[in-house]
Amino acid sequence: MAAYDKADLERRMAGAVESLKGDLSGLRTGRASISLLDPVTVEVYGAHMPLNQLATVSAPEPRMLSVQVWDKNNVGPADKAIRSAGLGLNPIMDGQNLRLPIPDLTEDRRKELAKLASQYAEKARIAVRNVRRDGMDSLKVDEKKGVYSEDERKRHEGEVQKLTDATIADIDAASAAKEKEILNK
Repeated sequence: MAAYDKADLERRMAGAVESLKGDLSGLRTGRASISLLDPVTVEVYGAHMPLNQLATVSAPEPRMLSVQVWDKNNVGPADKAIRSAGLGLNPIMDGQNLRLPIPDLTEDRRKELAKLASQYAEKARIAVRNVRRDGMDSLKVDEKKGVYSEDERKRHEGEVQKLTDATIADIDAASAAKEKEILNK
């Protein structure tokens, strides 16, 4: 087991928050957001490539995405990848450009998305608690090895707990903001 490293704990907790924000940005809210297409991969040249490496994605209107495919041979595969990505989007081909109207969200779909947002948040909270546990365990090991006295260990445990509380507050804030965005259109 590694020695107590506060910077490593901070980095790992921040990573959990960043991962959550990435997951939340992929949830559709009824407004066009170019991050909506981030998970889409297109099969071209015998490999799977992210859509943003084959095309320029933009949001010219609040309820429309535009995908300008650079190579006309990739328009068909890009169209197919967007349709099969499970995002509920149906591209309209216009030469090398794909227009994606963003449909309205039904109330049931909004509730599902809000539930998914809270599941992502819980996954992030669990990750942070696991990092906290690792930190606490390494402090106890260090105390047994004589690296820290009992008082020093308790002080460091307090720091780890404060860091954990602050990180979970960030997660709760990000989750609450996304749920509000989804439910209060």
